[in-house]
Amino acid sequence: VQLVESGGGSVQPGGSLRLACQPSGLIFEIYSMGWYRQALGKERELVASISITTGGTTFLAESVKGRFAISRDSAKSTMYLHMNSLKVEDTAVYYCNADVELATALHERDTYWGQGTQVTVSS
Repeated sequence: VQLVESGGGSVQPGGSLRLACQPSGLIFEIYSMGWYRQALGKERELVASISITTGGTTFLAESVKGRFAISRDSAKSTMYLHMNSLKVEDTAVYYCNADVELATALHERDTYWGQGTQVTVSS
């Protein structure tokens, strides 16, 4: 399974970006997907998540509520993170995460990570 993130970049405070995560591979079922971020010198933290098999329930970290939104295009299986009113403290590498059941004989279930995409917010 591969998770490919795109959409990172550099913006000024108050700007917007949209991150995308495209899964591919031997996927039987995706149970949930999420966005994590890791700022320099800090631990990785959960930013947003979406539960795909239980009605699309979403979670947003308190620090991004009202500014970020998570969504998924079920036809493309692509997950998005819509980031508005970006702040300097949003600067981090953003990682896509997915809880996947494989389309193999054993139907193994595991968590996969993307390679990360840099988001830099500065004036």
